[in-house]
Amino acid sequence: MLIHRLCLLPPAISNHKPVPVTSSFVQRFPTLASGRPRRPMFKFCRARRRVIRYEEDNNVEEEEEEEEEEEHGYNAEIAMLESYTESARSEVLLVRATVDGAVEQVLIFKGYSSCLSSRTAIDPSKSVLPAKAIIQSIDVIKGPFDPSCIEYLQKGLTLDEFIVRSKGKLRK
Repeated sequence: MLIHRLCLLPPAISNHKPVPVTSSFVQRFPTLASGRPRRPMFKFCRARRRVIRYEEDNNVEEEEEEEEEEEHGYNAEIAMLESYTESARSEVLLVRATVDGAVEQVLIFKGYSSCLSSRTAIDPSKSVLPAKAIIQSIDVIKGPFDPSCIEYLQKGLTLDEFIVRSKGKLRK
């Protein structure tokens, strides 16, 4: 009696040669009538580890979150650009800003912003850029955004130029 090794291809196509089956193999791995091996009958213990939380740990986590919020802050300019894209649904904004000397890129579309050069916070109520960020330029792109084929409507606008350009749609 021969049995094929377990492989994804049918025996006629696979390169594996049949392996002779010994009696000890059959005893260790009995098969069903269909030829499939039986699953071993184990009883699983479904014990779960208890999570113990201490007040000290909670206070430390809360302090860290408060420090992060103070450091990150609320950016009114980004919020203004997000509100603009809610009304101008066919436009995408690519914003370049500097934060502590590092260049950050933010993509804003339909009222949502996402940081392309670093991680974006999971919480949508948090600003993508900190309050101390300085917006260098804004590119207006035809939406919906396709990174393989970017069609610029306007490129390299300053924040002031963008505000003048979009008077009717801009809400502060």
